[in-house]
Amino acid sequence: MRKTPTRASRTPRLRAALVAVAVAAVTGTTLAGSPAVASSGAAPTTDTTQFKGVNWADPRDNFADDLLQLSGLSTTDTYRQTYAKATRIIAAFRANLGANTVRLPINPYTVNGAYWKSYRGVIDAASDQGFKVIVSYWEGTGAQKDGYIDDTATYWPMWDTVVKAYKNDKRVYFEPMNEPHGYTDTEWADIAAKWLSTYSKVPRNRVFVSGAGYNDHVTSVCADPRLKGTYLSLHHYGFWKEYATYDQWVADLKVRIGDCANRTVADEFGAPMTTGLNYNVKTPDDNFVNYVQAVTDTFRELKMGSVYWPGLRTDDTYSVQTLTGTTARPWLATTNQSGADRLAWAWGRGKPVKG
Repeated sequence: MRKTPTRASRTPRLRAALVAVAVAAVTGTTLAGSPAVASSGAAPTTDTTQFKGVNWADPRDNFADDLLQLSGLSTTDTYRQTYAKATRIIAAFRANLGANTVRLPINPYTVNGAYWKSYRGVIDAASDQGFKVIVSYWEGTGAQKDGYIDDTATYWPMWDTVVKAYKNDKRVYFEPMNEPHGYTDTEWADIAAKWLSTYSKVPRNRVFVSGAGYNDHVTSVCADPRLKGTYLSLHHYGFWKEYATYDQWVADLKVRIGDCANRTVADEFGAPMTTGLNYNVKTPDDNFVNYVQAVTDTFRELKMGSVYWPGLRTDDTYSVQTLTGTTARPWLATTNQSGADRLAWAWGRGKPVKG
């Protein structure tokens, strides 16, 4: 993820994001070290529109040096309690937004110990309701938040456990790492290729290879023949620029995708949802309105799946859902209906923006 709710915690990520954005101009120039047009190889599908989803996050932004605790859940919950709560929250994502996909974080602390038994309740509850589940590795926080795998000695056993548990569940998808910005494009492609080789029995169309950098372009991983047949995950955010027009946001997004839209899912994108912005009306002087309208129109045009950041994260102004109900029986409410309308539009439903 790229967005945090307070200025103090956002600043380092924003600074890094601005560096990443510097590699691509809105005029359509190529990304540094990456071709503007890359051969997509053997794509898993002709489009990725089957993924219509949201991220469900820990209030700490999923960067943690301990157990992950998704908003609305507790690390003291049993499997049965976790499953029951997750069933309600997943049902609310479907009822309120029309979602069919959820992206979830993992880390070695969560998977390699006793808590894994309970945390599996989230994945199981989503899968049992027919949701597609994207499971992605997040690095730690503090000095650990450097864009590298924190510890390979715990990383690979974590994936051994997760793959063994879900390799036969066709609704579960694996994303080897979120935002691998510590690595060069080539280094990251090498790691992704190693993951595929290590878990060669996992069908490639159940793997999401993150774009290089902050997942901010997919052209380099798309061009690598070792990664053919996988999905590619892209991140894209409105706070990367102080201001851009609608057309500039469209150009910025498209140069990051190249000709790889048929393999790409935007599994993070987001904008403020609790500040009263109306995303259903053209407002050319507002950067975030331009951004949301541009990216949702483009996802629909390119037949790309998209997974909003975040569907649910406590105290995040970008969260399109907020917790209601009781601790034991949670439900969700929509924080910005116009934002939900733009998601529906990106996912092939709803109405276009008003003039």
